[in-house]
Amino acid sequence: MKVPISSSFSIKIHKKFYGHQYSVSSNSNPNLITWFNKYVDKNNVSSWNSVIADLARSGDSLEALRAFSSMRRLSLTPNRSTFPCTIKSCSALFDLRSGKQAHQQALVFGFESDLFVSSALIDMYSKCCELTDARILFDGISPRNIVSWTSMIIGYVQNDNSLQALSLFKEFLTEESENGDDEKVSMDSVVMISVLSACSRLSEKEVTEGVHGIVMKRGFDVDLGVGNTLMDAYAKCGKLGLSRKVFDGMAQKDVVSWNSMIAVYAQNGFSREALEVFYLMVKYCDRSFNAVTLSALLLACAHSGTLQVGKCIHDQVLKLGMEANVIVSTSIVDMYCKCGRVDMARKAFNCMKEKNVKSWTAMVSGYGMHGRAKEALEVFYKMVKSGAKPNYITFVSVLAACSHAGLLEEGWHWFNSMKHEFGIEPGVEHYGCMVDLLGRAGFLNKAYDLINKMKVGPDFVVWGSLLGSCRIHKNVELAEMSANKLFELDPNNCGYYVLLSHVYADAGRWKDVERMRLLMKNHGLVKPPGFSLVELKGRVHIFLVGDREHPEHEQTYQYLEKLTAKLQEVGYTPNMASVVHDVDEEEKEMALRIHSEKLAVAFGIMNSVPGSTIQIIKNLRVCGDCHTVIKLISKVVNREIVVRDLKRFHHFKDGMCSCRDYW
Repeated sequence: MKVPISSSFSIKIHKKFYGHQYSVSSNSNPNLITWFNKYVDKNNVSSWNSVIADLARSGDSLEALRAFSSMRRLSLTPNRSTFPCTIKSCSALFDLRSGKQAHQQALVFGFESDLFVSSALIDMYSKCCELTDARILFDGISPRNIVSWTSMIIGYVQNDNSLQALSLFKEFLTEESENGDDEKVSMDSVVMISVLSACSRLSEKEVTEGVHGIVMKRGFDVDLGVGNTLMDAYAKCGKLGLSRKVFDGMAQKDVVSWNSMIAVYAQNGFSREALEVFYLMVKYCDRSFNAVTLSALLLACAHSGTLQVGKCIHDQVLKLGMEANVIVSTSIVDMYCKCGRVDMARKAFNCMKEKNVKSWTAMVSGYGMHGRAKEALEVFYKMVKSGAKPNYITFVSVLAACSHAGLLEEGWHWFNSMKHEFGIEPGVEHYGCMVDLLGRAGFLNKAYDLINKMKVGPDFVVWGSLLGSCRIHKNVELAEMSANKLFELDPNNCGYYVLLSHVYADAGRWKDVERMRLLMKNHGLVKPPGFSLVELKGRVHIFLVGDREHPEHEQTYQYLEKLTAKLQEVGYTPNMASVVHDVDEEEKEMALRIHSEKLAVAFGIMNSVPGSTIQIIKNLRVCGDCHTVIKLISKVVNREIVVRDLKRFHHFKDGMCSCRDYW
């Protein structure tokens, strides 16, 4: 008599020294030991199949393979039920050698053509990155069932071959339509999720829409997993509206659904929408949010710079006892850094009980973007000393920190050490940092030579860094060369035309400035409007250039006039070089006065407590005149003003800036 072993028990099989006898122990039910020893026939293949299956299901893949090995040593002949779980155990361990041995055994005993055995083999070869062998097996199956098709499609997706996955799905649909109803292979939600995963990686809207049509036609739109994957596929195509439409249309939503929608908004810079979805989640799902939710919300705050909301989420993390979660803690560090509070980030970083490479990198990056390269390198040295291995992104952060502070010698040292000491080949981002570092330090020709020596093709970031440096050092020839490369690489970005216009304006070449304007017009390019954000009492206020839409714009302009008068008393004169237009000096001065960061600073001072810090976020690089004005304002009103622009942070205090006018 055989008593089946319940998978609900935590079963462990222990090999007794050199023999082949096995005993079963279970903390859940001591009687299971007696049952196994009394009733299970160790010379019966079915008994061994039960043992192998239970071990595989419980995650003890290595023990499952040992059980299979011992069964074979007893000269027992495996049957068709033996191989699927044995092969799946090889897959779980990514053990190609054992997988090939199992395949050979299946072939010897005539089970290779069995649908479940062959599907398990396809899965095993795919997980071991042997797609050619997997496809040979797949092509040899006749007839195929849905498990076979799904295994092969998933194999392609797992190995980043989405085109082949979708091509195979197309074959599946063709074969399905050609077969009669009696031979029709039924599609299930698992294959749809796999195909949508391929769409997600391919990021092509038309393909995703086509698969979405099949989802609707076959009635899979009610499946939770399909809905979640479809939402992600549209988001990866950049179609957030369609992603939200899928989300809103889902009859059921789990925590993955809510987290996915919040993360989609947060990752694409739609911070307000991310928070709105979270409020709905709390309203309809009570307190079902988790560490993933909070990390996504912290990312939303980091993007938008909403410090007060970020602090509230940090409080929730502490209240729920999630500060020990390394992902959440790293998100807190990143949030404080990007919200202009790098010292608070360091405090949170120091409190982390566990740090991974992302945690260290976040702190290095945070110090770097605030211009505190000395502290960034100090954290990096501690990281290396702790045994944590820096990765590709870590070195981008280190080199960016050197670039922001003009540390040319240190930058060269770490750029050269990446490969020799840490085995990391410099990539385009690292070259971009070095070109920026050399260029802004005035070594334009060396920066250009480095681009020509790059082992990877220079992208728009590399050439953009050189163009920006040419503007600083007024090198028209190299600027034109860089701009022409950028017009080829990124023809729809009007920023390069604007930057080259600035170079021409600095040189007094107004005809060329006009030529740039005409080129932009002919290409249908429009310069994105400059805007600045200021957060006060949990609310974010937006100011455009020359803003007349804000409810308090009149009071803001009046106060800014008073501030300007005080600045002129201490010697302020407008920096006309910040205005590209060929107009008279009076018009240039008026154009400078209405820049969005000036309006945001004035509004912030008017509506905040004396002595408090003003936080501004600018979507473009802060101009030279605004930089000078904000320095003087910080001294006149005795306030600290923190400005995050497109490139970095500026901390203005007592008439000085943390960047030391190097940005």
